[in-house]
Amino acid sequence: MRTDDFWQLIDQARAGAGGEADAVAARAVALLAERTPEDIVGYAHHQQRVLAASYRVDLWGAAYLINGGASDDGFEYFRGWLMTQGRAVFAAAVAAPDSLAEVPRVRSAALSGEEFECADMLAVPWDAYRKATAADLPAERDKVPVPDLNDFWDFDDEEEARRRLPKLAALFVEPPEE
Repeated sequence: MRTDDFWQLIDQARAGAGGEADAVAARAVALLAERTPEDIVGYAHHQQRVLAASYRVDLWGAAYLINGGASDDGFEYFRGWLMTQGRAVFAAAVAAPDSLAEVPRVRSAALSGEEFECADMLAVPWDAYRKATAADLPAERDKVPVPDLNDFWDFDDEEEARRRLPKLAALFVEPPEE
């Protein structure tokens, strides 16, 4: 499976999901299970690459601001949700996490308190493989390297959040007292 095929499948899943992340994941499982086992393994490989590319401190900080906190698992689930938003939103967020402030649903979450997580999206290849073959997805032989997270900053430091993620901070951080 090519990268374009990976994202096209997600777009197909999004088409009938009404914007709900768990529905995107369920549709992705159904669509992927119709493919060959080799395609499913290819999807799993691309998903690992996408998750590795998005394992960035600045994106973690954005998830922390948007969701009001993000543990290790919470950051994983946030990136699962981010995948359900499609390639353009995902790529923009990885390149510049502050771009998430332009996503309408994120903007409305500043008022509603909605949180964005989708653990089910992370399980898509395993669930699809099991559905298609009644067997477990073969273990990945070549693990995709995960970037080093040496540039952590205190996500609770509102001044640092304003400096690093000004658009998101404007939405999710209380203005400084004068």
